[in-house]
Amino acid sequence: MPLARRLRSAVPLVAGAVLVAGCGDGTGTTTASPEAKEAGPGHPVRLDNCGQRVEVDRTPRRAVALDQGSAEILLSLGLADRMVGTATWTDPVLKGLEKANTGVPRLADRYPSFEKVLDTEPDFVSASFLYTLGKGGVAPREQFAKLGVPTYLSPTDCVGKDNSGDGDGVRTKPLTMDTVYGEIRDLARVFGVPERGEKLVGELRARVEKATVGVDFGDASVLYWFSDSQGPYMAGCCGAPGIVSGALGVKNVFDDTKEEWPQINWETVADRDPDVLVIADLTRRAQSAESAAKKIEFLESHPVTRNMTAVRNKRYVILSGQAMNPTIRTVEGIEKVAAALKTYGLAR
Repeated sequence: MPLARRLRSAVPLVAGAVLVAGCGDGTGTTTASPEAKEAGPGHPVRLDNCGQRVEVDRTPRRAVALDQGSAEILLSLGLADRMVGTATWTDPVLKGLEKANTGVPRLADRYPSFEKVLDTEPDFVSASFLYTLGKGGVAPREQFAKLGVPTYLSPTDCVGKDNSGDGDGVRTKPLTMDTVYGEIRDLARVFGVPERGEKLVGELRARVEKATVGVDFGDASVLYWFSDSQGPYMAGCCGAPGIVSGALGVKNVFDDTKEEWPQINWETVADRDPDVLVIADLTRRAQSAESAAKKIEFLESHPVTRNMTAVRNKRYVILSGQAMNPTIRTVEGIEKVAAALKTYGLAR
């Protein structure tokens, strides 16, 4: 049976779902439509999500998470048995999820083809980034919609963000953890496990509170380096690193740009001379200097960077790439940066 026809025959039996144009509420999280509220806690579930109306008539049984951040939310909600694929990984899976993750096929380390995703006969597809569900990624949301497969995009990549230009987008307002919590609640509701969503949100909130209670790092400054040594991607003011900086009351030396990940030359970096360098330790091989070890080797040998304060004092904080993305692991970023600043004697 042809691939598309096989998928069409599978979807009505499992999902009975469609996706049509709609509008988000702009509050930082997707919200249920009035019809969904009237339907009660079960299905059908209807959500306004990043400018699209998502309708899920039945609990998904064959979900595909196209980005690591989305996959780790589903795994954390105990939904591995309802997942038939994941893709686009930058790091090893979150500790504690190894066993669950082993049972879910990895379709690709980066973007799988649209056909490969369809081969899993999905009844629900989620992603962390607009690009993943757009041209150049896996496929636009409309292609899934034509086959009756609902898609969900993390509101962290659309609410308060302009993705119309080149690069990784521009934040029109600072991201907060509330948007991440909203994503967790949305996905938990789609899968009929809202109580698990609330439990996960509660655990994350408690960790943030524990990491930030009573902290005072004065005028300490930090820089967040995600990838590439030739044209380095540094964090702007208002994405996930902005959540970390805001929670700890420290200054991101590039908080004067609203670009998500601007490429900044090393002379400018050295001129800003941060107290601490927060470095992503990536396992992918897409750019130069992906691992933390390679980044540090570069910093300590390059004539422009080796005399920076943080480099001379070896003030490095190593984070997973996912901790620098707007995900549940941004909490890990808050915890590790706080601990490092204390270790480096920057707490008052």
